[in-house]
Amino acid sequence: MFQQFCKLALKLAGWKVSGLLPTDHQYVAIVGPHTSNWDFIIGVLARGALGSKVNFLGKHQLFIPPWGWFFRAIGGTPVDRRKNNNLVDGVVHLFQDNPKFSLALAPEGTRSPVKRWKTGFYHIANKANVPIVTVGLDFGNKTVLIADGFDTTENMQQDMDRIISFYRSINGRHPKVIPDFTPH
Repeated sequence: MFQQFCKLALKLAGWKVSGLLPTDHQYVAIVGPHTSNWDFIIGVLARGALGSKVNFLGKHQLFIPPWGWFFRAIGGTPVDRRKNNNLVDGVVHLFQDNPKFSLALAPEGTRSPVKRWKTGFYHIANKANVPIVTVGLDFGNKTVLIADGFDTTENMQQDMDRIISFYRSINGRHPKVIPDFTPH
């Protein structure tokens, strides 16, 4: 019933989904560009329309009453970004402990413009030995674009250039520059 609701809501809003999320293995889905609170709503509707159970990380402020129960119920895990809590290893353990676990997150880590993307998603995928699936929220075409997943290689620069190239063709709700990747 939830899947039908999500399909109808996307259709009424004029959105469509192009591509599929993997159903036979774990993955890290990175969703972008992250420019609006609508990104989350469209992402949850697309996930629901596809019938996929994908977890997400969110800032800890989202998980306080009265809405905390809702975000947990739909697969959310709070993250306190003020603390260095070895998040990469913690999430890798979630993949190791649950063969059906998959994760979606925004590589920018914020709706605001950034000079450099966070790379935690890349390190999670690499350490957990799961593919990265790029998902674009194209507000210009009202399309959720899901590309085929790919495994990380020994060349992070090349992998990140591939990812960033995908997002440079996507029109977020608000224009945003996708920065070049530069290693630390």
